[in-house]
Amino acid sequence: MTIGKSRFDYYLDKVEGLLRQAGRDKNPALWLYTNDGRTPMFMLEALSRLYSNLHNKNKFNKLKEHFKLLEDGMGAIDYYENYAKIFLAHPTVPVHIREYMQGQAREKIQHLNDILNNNNWIGEDPIRLPKIRKKLSEADWLPAKDEVKAIKAFYKSEIEEINKNFLEHGGKFTQMENQLHEFRRDIRWLSIYPQALRGMIQLTKSELAEDSTQKYLVDEIVHSKYNVMPDAGENEWFLMLEKNYFFALSWVIAETGKLKDEGLQFFAVTEALQQTEGLTHDEGLHKSFEILGAGTNRITEILQKATGIVGEFMKEQNLDKLVYGIAHIQDSKK
Repeated sequence: MTIGKSRFDYYLDKVEGLLRQAGRDKNPALWLYTNDGRTPMFMLEALSRLYSNLHNKNKFNKLKEHFKLLEDGMGAIDYYENYAKIFLAHPTVPVHIREYMQGQAREKIQHLNDILNNNNWIGEDPIRLPKIRKKLSEADWLPAKDEVKAIKAFYKSEIEEINKNFLEHGGKFTQMENQLHEFRRDIRWLSIYPQALRGMIQLTKSELAEDSTQKYLVDEIVHSKYNVMPDAGENEWFLMLEKNYFFALSWVIAETGKLKDEGLQFFAVTEALQQTEGLTHDEGLHKSFEILGAGTNRITEILQKATGIVGEFMKEQNLDKLVYGIAHIQDSKK
């Protein structure tokens, strides 16, 4: 078995076990969501996204869409469940907004149940996973050395695209969803691939790391379980990322995530007001500030803060210095 395929198989095995148990539950979607079915699906989406840029583009893009459909389904549940809980504890949020969030969460759960059944992930003849495994067995997997070189080039191209997109809107954020949230999604993939690739990416500490990275090395980042690379396992070829720049990336992901979550709560309330009170988007957004006890310029303040954080990070060219190089070790058994 090629090591590339084994990475998919690792997460597919996890998904298969979860789906088997979910299929026995009266509410499979809710069971899958509450038992972290999203994480292995996210890893499979990451692998498909990466490999579609290495070889068999159409094959992996189709697989990515299957995984993304389920991951998005659980993400939608999480969105409404999360804000339902936040608003339940918020004394000034009206009951009808809380109920709207709870109702949307139930709808998203039902929608995911429909996907699971209609797309044959569960049921009497759950053929989706066997079909996926068959497609993977037919893929043109690269030799390990060629693969790591291709992944290095892919990382570089992703970083170039992120830089380009940031500069296209003037190096500042003026929109929450299309700019800040999009930027965070893009840079987050760079931190997800190491986990998905199961040890093929490792961190190295070099003397090239500049003093400017020190401000990012806070305890919650340095000691985060998400910043510990998987064991090398059977890998012999490795893509090495510079440790301090990877921690800097992780810090920016965390900080922009906090700002994104705060900003999106206003849009969640706005959506609820549009659907329950018939307000326009602008009317609902204005009222959301009042309900959540914030000034009417709070979104602007969030975007300005994000611009400051990301602007400095990008000016320091931390992403450009992230990829350190390729390393190789001999199998000790040979």
